[in-house]
Amino acid sequence: MSDDLTPSSGELAGGSPAMPLDLDAIAAELADVEIALARLDAGTYFTDEVTGEELPDSFLADHPTARRRPAS
Repeated sequence: MSDDLTPSSGELAGGSPAMPLDLDAIAAELADVEIALARLDAGTYFTDEVTGEELPDSFLADHPTARRRPAS
């Protein structure tokens, strides 16, 4: 007996096929978040690590774990 809350093997609730987890990508993203939080605590979150220039709020809203702004 199956319900919508319990996935069967290889499927998510609702019958969608399960996507394999990329644990390396998840670990890298988590590391980026931890660095961003440490930069926030240190007061350096809003500055480019290389140039020291301010990172615009709109850029950080789109890329919250960015440590520097790409060259234009």
